[in-house]
Amino acid sequence: MDDVAGPGIGRDEPIYATIYAVLRDHLDNAKLRPGLVLGQANVARAFNVSRVPAGVALSRLVDEGLLHAFKGRGYIVPGAPPHRGELREAGLRIPAEVAAPSANRREQIYPEVEHAVAACLAYGRFMLNETALANHYDVSRTIAHEVLTQLERAGVIEQDSNNRWYAGPLTASDLHNHYEMRWLLEPQALLQAYPMLNMDDIRIRADRVDRAASNAPDPLAREELEADLHLHTLAPCPNILLLNVVRRSQRILIATHSTFEGYQRSGEIELMVSEHRRIYQALLSGDPGGAAATLERHLRRSLQPNLNLLERLGPLPENLCPPFLAQVRSPSS
Repeated sequence: MDDVAGPGIGRDEPIYATIYAVLRDHLDNAKLRPGLVLGQANVARAFNVSRVPAGVALSRLVDEGLLHAFKGRGYIVPGAPPHRGELREAGLRIPAEVAAPSANRREQIYPEVEHAVAACLAYGRFMLNETALANHYDVSRTIAHEVLTQLERAGVIEQDSNNRWYAGPLTASDLHNHYEMRWLLEPQALLQAYPMLNMDDIRIRADRVDRAASNAPDPLAREELEADLHLHTLAPCPNILLLNVVRRSQRILIATHSTFEGYQRSGEIELMVSEHRRIYQALLSGDPGGAAATLERHLRRSLQPNLNLLERLGPLPENLCPPFLAQVRSPSS
């Protein structure tokens, strides 16, 4: 029988955080057999989600040393040779509030859909298919429509006069404008958030940055580092209007780590990590002005490398585009 509840699980948190909390509880308490292989596929099946949140949760567990990499695909529970199997048969118990059908299914899938759309925008213009979206996530057409409406309100997609949904393209001019909005507004949001920041949370985020400096984080892990700084650290800002404007640009840009996978150079990633570290160090030393100034410099500096990546971008990778997105070809292509 599934557990009734699990530690660190809340209905309002992202689904990857729920997966992480459940798996960490099992690993901390030796509820999963040593040698068990956990990968994006079997974790996604166990939690009835896509591979994106499963991958984020697994990356965090690897960073913390609770899972180990090995020569095969996936990660193993340390202590024995690798063996594969379905996680529920190997001891995984999903808390009732996670396993049960959720009235908040729209909230659960929305971040994944937004990320999938945002990650593709640099490759051109796309049409979103409501029926395919519903089928992909096994939800009703009503929920799929609500997700698309929410994306429209967030400024990620638009609806034409024939009630078809479109997104993109993300042009060099768009990229510049989004970065400009961020370097103008995010430092002010950080200054306003500073009095409400929990320094224990900041230390945890700084520790994650330190681990990333030596672990060469993958795109989803880099996006999590970006969310730590630019989303979670700014979240206490009391000016909700300011935050909403910032979020409009952030939701497009943070996903570009997945867009540019295979194009980003290791030196740029190392520089990003070091700049994040300096911002956290300033916050922890009681220097919000220094943190805000470093944040502005970080965002201004990040523009040109991303413009360069946009210029070098090749064809759309098949594994980046979900089945509910169809690239719209120009008449000349």
